[in-house]
Amino acid sequence: MSAPVTHTATAADGTTTTGSADVVERAREAAGRESWAEVYALLHAHDRHPSRALTADDLSVLADAAWWSGHVDESVTARLRAHAAFLAAGDHRGAGLASWWLHFEYRGLGRPAAASGWLHRARHHLADLPPCPEQCFLAWTDAEEAEQHGDRAAALAAVHRMTRLALRSGSPDLLALSRQAEAAVLLADGRRAQALALLDDAMCAVSAGELTGMFTGWLYCLALTQCMEAADLGRAVEWTNAAMEWCAPPWSGRSTTDAAAGPAAPPAPLPMTVPSGENPFRGVCRAHRVEVLDLLGAWEPAEAEARLACREVPVDCLESAAAAYYAAGDVQRRQGRLDAAAVSYAHAHELGRIPQPGLALLRLAQGRADAAVAGVELALACQSDPRHDLLGRARLLAARTEVALAVRDVAGATEAAADLEAMAADVPLLRAMADTAAGAVALASHGAALPPLRRALAGWLELRVPYEAAQVRMLLAAACRAAGDEEAARLELGAARAVFERLGAVPDARRAAALLSGGKRRRLPGGLTAREVEVLRLVAAGGTNRDIAHALAISEHTVGRHLNNIFAKLGVGSRAAATAYAYAHDLV
Repeated sequence: MSAPVTHTATAADGTTTTGSADVVERAREAAGRESWAEVYALLHAHDRHPSRALTADDLSVLADAAWWSGHVDESVTARLRAHAAFLAAGDHRGAGLASWWLHFEYRGLGRPAAASGWLHRARHHLADLPPCPEQCFLAWTDAEEAEQHGDRAAALAAVHRMTRLALRSGSPDLLALSRQAEAAVLLADGRRAQALALLDDAMCAVSAGELTGMFTGWLYCLALTQCMEAADLGRAVEWTNAAMEWCAPPWSGRSTTDAAAGPAAPPAPLPMTVPSGENPFRGVCRAHRVEVLDLLGAWEPAEAEARLACREVPVDCLESAAAAYYAAGDVQRRQGRLDAAAVSYAHAHELGRIPQPGLALLRLAQGRADAAVAGVELALACQSDPRHDLLGRARLLAARTEVALAVRDVAGATEAAADLEAMAADVPLLRAMADTAAGAVALASHGAALPPLRRALAGWLELRVPYEAAQVRMLLAAACRAAGDEEAARLELGAARAVFERLGAVPDARRAAALLSGGKRRRLPGGLTAREVEVLRLVAAGGTNRDIAHALAISEHTVGRHLNNIFAKLGVGSRAAATAYAYAHDLV
């Protein structure tokens, strides 16, 4: 996120008048309190008079204040002027820092050529100087570039250089940032325990209020991204809550009471700006909160938060808006609102995110199995380095397992489940996903499904992830019935149905209800088969052919064939008549 950093202020030069000096001093004092709206009002008005020159340091303060106040273009303009003033004064440290921030802001604004040019200037200004704090930012950039090229040794060397410079500077901001940067490299290298220890260290400084607002927001956003990619749900929950608390109080300029509104599609993507006086980090932190709420089964607030996040994220963080759209699509898909989900996934795609595996599972629900298989396989093939996003890859593999089983590709499902098992290790979220996939494959191949499914259920319950736990209960019910334990199957189905109904997962609730009712009678009326009774119950519950296909994991064509057989056997000609028959014969 393009968060500028303030250069240390110096005394005003002799060109300012007494009254002007008072305004500048008040602005500097407000900057010390991080009262950025006040700083912007003072310096912006002061700077409109050509006779009232601002020093290079004061122009840097104005750039910071403009950024915090939502005036990104003015921030860049002020920093360009600050760079020129530092250069004219022969201050290469100041010019180097201004150049690095211009590189970072231009990159965020989608101007890579300008960003590259300013990075080159930053290197030119800072390269030959003795060790100084400003060189931390160059070391950080070196680490990112090395990581992108797969040179992990060079990345580690760069972050170690960054840490040495941060320690030498005595800056809590730079030291916490260097810890986070090293954690990112170590996570990508598979050194999870060491990485998370460093990340915890950095976040201690955040939670203790030791950092400036810019670095606090920056570290929240970076750490939350790392937690989700590393499948560390516990840390993601804890730090998302803390981030939202930090974002809200000082910048409560606009009411968010619409978060309580009922389900609705998020707004279509538009150029996004942060209104003056609001915390620019809030939209990004809220987008992370949407992902956490989605996992925890708080679907209604998740969708409402997604709408807010899509309006709040700044223009250089559209990937966060894409994540919010995607999460909203997942909620809508599982609630059976397939058209709304398709729109949300399309918005996420417009903003640069591949909407998988959600889109593949949507296609499966729509009876388009070939599209589901192609979508999830292409997404897996497009992952350049899966180690950067363990949770993303795990979700793709879990979906690949589900889709393969739906099309009776047991070999493909077995391969995907094995890949998921290989990466799960002792990470609780990944472990639960791997056990779920293993149990589903064992059930489909008539193997020992109960042990992995019971481990999966325990894992999901411990993580407090209700939807996946209920899905596992459905698999457990099938395994229990296959083992002849009808009572255990009914207990699992009843528990799953209750969770689905609470979440609003309508198709799953209907499927659970149909399966739960299936054990009531052994002799079926009208010569109906057990599968035809399942279809009839879903018809009686108001399900469309598409709903029934999704609930029973069959194609809409197969649903139509079952309905024709049902109508013929019962001597009826409409869904309404079939529903009446179902009620009359106690089939619902």
